[in-house]
Amino acid sequence: MSSLWRVLVFGSAAIAVLLMLGFVVFANVVTSPVMEANPNGDAIVVLTGESARIAEGARLLDEGRAGRMLISGVFPRTGKKALLEISGLPEDKFDCCVDIDYAALDTVGNAQQTRNWAAAHGYNSVIVVTASYHMPRSLAELSLALPDVELIPHPVMPGSFPTSHWWLNTAVTRTLISEYLKFLPRAARLTMARLVRSASSSSVAKEAAESSSAGIF
Repeated sequence: MSSLWRVLVFGSAAIAVLLMLGFVVFANVVTSPVMEANPNGDAIVVLTGESARIAEGARLLDEGRAGRMLISGVFPRTGKKALLEISGLPEDKFDCCVDIDYAALDTVGNAQQTRNWAAAHGYNSVIVVTASYHMPRSLAELSLALPDVELIPHPVMPGSFPTSHWWLNTAVTRTLISEYLKFLPRAARLTMARLVRSASSSSVAKEAAESSSAGIF
């Protein structure tokens, strides 16, 4: 075996091992029991899926943890009556403080709609409510769309997920693998965006310092 082939084989094996280890870490983190938390923020965004997400976001809103809530990615045929029942909120609270987004079709759409909504209201911090396995990718997408807004994760464990030994449940394992593979490119893009932003900020700071020095001398 030539040196080049040896490098390619060992390199590919190393990447495969890293990906597998990364998946195990990802799966263990998102299936760990969710610690009870009561975060506070300017607003709440619920990314739709299991009904427990909306109910949990509504609980935070009703407790005054934030002033307003956006339910993003609602199915077009789901009306106010159904959302009232799912949320458990009093109708007056729902009418005053809940916005419904029917436009978002995926996580990228959720992030875009949340960006527009947060900008319109001038929010600086947003509590993000979604399923535990969906949280890493959601935070990546939202961070790309709202780089200057503080995102406060509030994961909800799906009722279908086992409390232990997730690898024994074929359906859950498939869901985790699919979500992990979707998360990786978004995480890579977020990392690149932050590096570019950091480099740009450093360049601006350097130019400002040079201009200040030139002014002094």
